[in-house]
Amino acid sequence: MRIAAETQRLLNRHVTTLRSCTICPKMHRPAVSGGAVVSRVMSVGQAPGNKEPLLGRPFAWTAGKTLFGWFQRTCGVSEDEFRASVYMAAVCRCFPGKSLNGGGDRVPDAQEIVNCSRWLEAEIALLRPDLVIPIGKLAITQFIAFDKLTDIIGKQMPVVYRGHRFDVIPLPHPSGASPWHRMEPGKTLLDQALRRIARHPAWRASVRRSAHALAPAVVE
Repeated sequence: MRIAAETQRLLNRHVTTLRSCTICPKMHRPAVSGGAVVSRVMSVGQAPGNKEPLLGRPFAWTAGKTLFGWFQRTCGVSEDEFRASVYMAAVCRCFPGKSLNGGGDRVPDAQEIVNCSRWLEAEIALLRPDLVIPIGKLAITQFIAFDKLTDIIGKQMPVVYRGHRFDVIPLPHPSGASPWHRMEPGKTLLDQALRRIARHPAWRASVRRSAHALAPAVVE
């Protein structure tokens, strides 16, 4: 209990410091955090959109509705239960702004990703997760080198990140701009990934059991 209380205290302080970050001049503040949820499961998004800073939480708009719909359908876990059970991180924590060509949100540049990596590294060192769920290509590439989503979605891979070992089960980004998760083989691979998450020991231990529904076996 004493160790758990100390972890919670340190995570509370971490989140408070994170939310006040002003390192990157092109980023739109405030930084977005899912809150100080002590968990052995961590999700890692890409970067918040323009609605997330106003609403004060990650995946708070359209992409979030899709993401949490996946977990409700396949894992039996609601949005509220997910947010209360999983530590929600991201590659970059501030809204990058719109791209100059008007084609959507700006992709964070390399220096911004390096600047923000300090938060992710600290969170992994503090929480020592057993399962990390990166969401979208930018998040996945922080842990795994790959060419195509079809090579990695639906799989569980052991990863060593800054000396910490954990399993990674990647997901595609739930953006409405991408048809990947709505077409084959993306639909089937996404379903396999979600079923792997639902059966992972860290997920079963961390997510509220009242909401947890065992998924059918993964068909290889």
